[in-house]
Amino acid sequence: MQNREVGKNRACPACGSAKAEARGKKNEFLMLSCKSCRTLFTSELPGAENEQDYDEYYTPSNLTVPDFIHQRLDEIVAGFAPYRQNNRLLDVGCGAGSMLQAAVRAGWAAEGLEVSAPAVEHLCQLGYNVRCSFLEEARYPDNHFDVVAACGVLEHVPDVSDFTRECARVLRPGGLFYATTPNGAGGSSRLLGVKWSTVSPPEHLHLFSVSGMKTFLEGRGFRRPKVLAEGINPLEIIHVFRGAKQANGAQAAGGGGSGQEQVFDRVGAAYALNASFTKSRTRRFAKDLINSFLHVSRMGDELKIYAEK
Repeated sequence: MQNREVGKNRACPACGSAKAEARGKKNEFLMLSCKSCRTLFTSELPGAENEQDYDEYYTPSNLTVPDFIHQRLDEIVAGFAPYRQNNRLLDVGCGAGSMLQAAVRAGWAAEGLEVSAPAVEHLCQLGYNVRCSFLEEARYPDNHFDVVAACGVLEHVPDVSDFTRECARVLRPGGLFYATTPNGAGGSSRLLGVKWSTVSPPEHLHLFSVSGMKTFLEGRGFRRPKVLAEGINPLEIIHVFRGAKQANGAQAAGGGGSGQEQVFDRVGAAYALNASFTKSRTRRFAKDLINSFLHVSRMGDELKIYAEK
């Protein structure tokens, strides 16, 4: 596709640049990469017919997480302690409630928002303070929370700019915004392109880069954003390249192949890989070294975001 055709599409949601190059199509959506900040995003936002139904997103199988996830979240929440002033924490898009539960264990007066009714019902039955609502509809007071967390949310929200400004509005001055989101310019994105399972429109609409996320936050009420790029799943990279090799081999042999890509269990594989790194001190040290390299090189697949209001 020529640049003049790409120019007809929406601007980069991170830095606002209109200059982008096509990376390919996924689920009938054209994916663009910003030439300025390398954020990866859909050329158009989905219409009402493609809106996601998150009531079916959570089932009994994914409303619980492995123990090592709880341990890691306890460590992350412990880092929020310097921001504890009025003791209020909001977990937006709390999902299965792992972050919310860690905050409650740490003594926070924590509450959650989630748009999946089954997940909300599950957490309310466990005694947690959760509402089924979008953030913009919750009508919290200005400057209300010490910490606002949004893990795995930004990539889903069509109007991510308004959403993030609302996070800033309900956060007190000096409070912390903590978020995680996939890295659109990380190792898996560069190697796999639209074959990366995280590139999944209309569920995921924009995958920010490190520089794109910093620019984005600075323009929406946050200061001194710290963006880490960590984690990579070599199992998926191997899976994709092995599948391509097998398909090419079948075509060369005259078999033609099945014409269908095997589905990769991204979450299950990530859990298994991370669990293996928790089994010994040596493995945990190796994981820390790998993450240090991924952060410095900006090749990690997940962005971890810390920004103050």
